[in-house]
Amino acid sequence: MVQASLASKTQSFGLVREEIEQTIGQAEQSLEQFQENRESEEDLQNCVDYLNQLRGIFSLVELKGGALLCQEAVVLANEVPVGATDDKNNLLTALSNALFTLRRYIEYYQRQQVDRPELLLPVVNEIREARRDTPYPDSWFFGAGLSVAPDFCGQRPVPPLATSDESEFEVHARRFRLMYQVGLLGLLRNQDPRTSCRLISRSAHGLARLCGEGAMQSFWCLVSMTADVLDEQQLPVERNRKRLFMRIEKQARDLVYSRSSVAQQSPSDALVRELVYILYRSGSSDPEVRSVLDNSGLVQPDITEAELIEHQRHLYGPGADVLRSFAAAINEELSELKDRLDIVERGIDPDTTELATIADSLERVGNSLLILDLHQLSSLARQEAGRLRDWEQKGALPSEGELYAVADAVLNIEEAAQHLASHGITADTDRLAHKVRRDEGSVYVQEALIVLSDEASSALTLAKQAITAFLESDFDKLHLANVPATLRSIEGGMQLLGNENAARVVARVTGAIENQLLNTQQPPESRILEALADAITSLEYYIEELGMNAAPNPELLRLAETSLQDVGL
Repeated sequence: MVQASLASKTQSFGLVREEIEQTIGQAEQSLEQFQENRESEEDLQNCVDYLNQLRGIFSLVELKGGALLCQEAVVLANEVPVGATDDKNNLLTALSNALFTLRRYIEYYQRQQVDRPELLLPVVNEIREARRDTPYPDSWFFGAGLSVAPDFCGQRPVPPLATSDESEFEVHARRFRLMYQVGLLGLLRNQDPRTSCRLISRSAHGLARLCGEGAMQSFWCLVSMTADVLDEQQLPVERNRKRLFMRIEKQARDLVYSRSSVAQQSPSDALVRELVYILYRSGSSDPEVRSVLDNSGLVQPDITEAELIEHQRHLYGPGADVLRSFAAAINEELSELKDRLDIVERGIDPDTTELATIADSLERVGNSLLILDLHQLSSLARQEAGRLRDWEQKGALPSEGELYAVADAVLNIEEAAQHLASHGITADTDRLAHKVRRDEGSVYVQEALIVLSDEASSALTLAKQAITAFLESDFDKLHLANVPATLRSIEGGMQLLGNENAARVVARVTGAIENQLLNTQQPPESRILEALADAITSLEYYIEELGMNAAPNPELLRLAETSLQDVGL
């Protein structure tokens, strides 16, 4: 029955395809004529009429995405006044993009024989934002109902967090909210999404423990699970998801300021639906995720998010195969260029004519980048080519510092080529032209940093295992005997690197373990153990970033210190 319906739908589309393409062409022509003569009310009205005609056709053949895009485009076109000035250019640009995307989507549907309206959401939201309207959520076309939400904590242990009074509840809530905010800030700044998702997951799990049994506990388990899936599947956190996690942060704020009464309220259905949609599209095979989807009555999606992203690349720009071939050609040119730069740098049979050869290569690369409208990268390549030609004409070899500047430019272009192959053409691609490279120093220093990071991560893992064994053995301090020495080795490593802030935080954690666990006869309070766990985890994430040779996030150190400070350590 489904196959027959699909065949009928495809056949219906085949009958009207030529009319659709012709109508899109007429709408584009009318819009172009209006842009040339903005006093022509007739051209603008014709464009609106053609869009309404397209909406009717798409509704008839049941292409939901096309119908919605035309509907939003009509609303946008009606907001463009006759005689529109330059301040309305953003509206006209969004309208042009909508028609271009619509034509590409028709080609996509004809090739795939499947309607995927989710692919059109980015351009639909671009139209809505152009006229200052609220964008649709990612789950707008998600047809499943969630009238009865499952228990999202079903397979996730959530031991209650003991709080004797409201003030102690607030201390925990503030600490977990701060951890959430650090993770959220990382997502908003596009800094190390893996660590940011792990921070959000951990803070949400803590808030679930704080809420006790009830709907809000289940909600925070769902938030934690979703952040884990984003990390596990390495899913992108685009604008809609950033807005989603900003809305969730307000729930954490309410816990802090409205205290334990909020813990018994029901979460927003819209938030739950959006989080479940992320799990649904993720393609995760995690048993916990599958259990949630099964209990929600959701079957396996016909296309995962990773596959959806690949389809979007084909829809919104040059095909991924074309970009990979382009990147391979650029990298081949750059590889030969770097060999020549290495010969000049080493002073092996130096010849100024070699500089002209390198300049020729850079100019070819610059012209190729210009084809993809990567103007900043193209200008960078041609600028360095000009400098090389100046040195060649003067008959002088560049200094070491000048040569390193050329090498940095080549590395930026090489990184942009890799970005093209993996992510397509995005706003970040061209900005790589201005990337400032860190002083990476000797390769031996880099290797030492990696080794130190591995050793420190192993030491922190051993420390956590020792503390766990200490708790499970009814506070047998023998398990903690080697923990201070282990942590001091990490502190010494941080001092060798000149990272005094990290060394100070490690020293504070070491002192807290000695004073609160080793040198006391009383069993440790749960809030002390929670704070230590948060501090050690924050340190672990920080050191992990060091090992990846990335700029570490100082907020992680501040989070560790705040966790200790909140409980008087």
